[in-house]
Amino acid sequence: MAMRPKTLPAALAPVVVGAALAYAGGRFDLLPALAAALGALLLQILSNFANDYSDHFRGADMADRIGPVRVTASGLISPAQLRWGIVVVIALAVGVGLYLVWVGGWPILVVGVAAILAALAYTGGPFPFGYYGLGEFCVFMFLGVVAVCGTYFVQAQVMTWGVLVASAPVGLLVTAILVVNNYRDIDTDRRAGKRTLAVRIGRQGARVEYAALMALAYLTPLVLWLGFGNTIWVLAPWLTAPLAIKLARTLAAATDGPTLNKTLAGTARLALFFSLLLATGILLSTWF
Repeated sequence: MAMRPKTLPAALAPVVVGAALAYAGGRFDLLPALAAALGALLLQILSNFANDYSDHFRGADMADRIGPVRVTASGLISPAQLRWGIVVVIALAVGVGLYLVWVGGWPILVVGVAAILAALAYTGGPFPFGYYGLGEFCVFMFLGVVAVCGTYFVQAQVMTWGVLVASAPVGLLVTAILVVNNYRDIDTDRRAGKRTLAVRIGRQGARVEYAALMALAYLTPLVLWLGFGNTIWVLAPWLTAPLAIKLARTLAAATDGPTLNKTLAGTARLALFFSLLLATGILLSTWF
């Protein structure tokens, strides 16, 4: 429960795209790609553990919250046990990271340290940026841009503008998951002093933000097609557009916890399906 399994597919989405880009460039390397996938999963789990732990002590996980049960606040796991869980996950992430640093060099070391610190600082530490409306920016950067580009870099040892552009829709859709989470928790976050962007701009603003993230994500394949030498196959993610529209409409009308929890899980699935189709489109553009 503390790992929040429904959010984990989003951790694999950028790795799939980064690996496909590496393959399209003739630089695919299986072991670094698998290590990047494992590292992404561990960082997502670390973020979820740290969020559960810190939100409990900051009073954000109240008894009347409408989201899923949080293990620390509910007493299912003691704070001491979760601290040990955080330590174990960091140790595993560092182990994977050492291999990736050996493969990719010092840039991966810098990115890895920053990613671990960001996972811990999202709701913890002296400046929990999730409490100051900076969560969306950090999720977009670390779980989108950095994850796609990092996966590509550990295989190719170089970076291109095309890879950077391809990372954008993944980051946008992963960020949309956070928007649903903050939209659902807007009332309890406001009372706890957690000034997420949803709290700052209100429910209507958060709905507009969610729709804008979706729209920008679906425009990016067009840029990849027209501006970066891909064929029309790269538009394959558009096949998921009906699901995106359905999720946006559901968010616009939903107020109850179960519906919003399903919308959050559905957005995570959308991010994965979109990324799988984007990766497929990139590969088909190479073959055909």
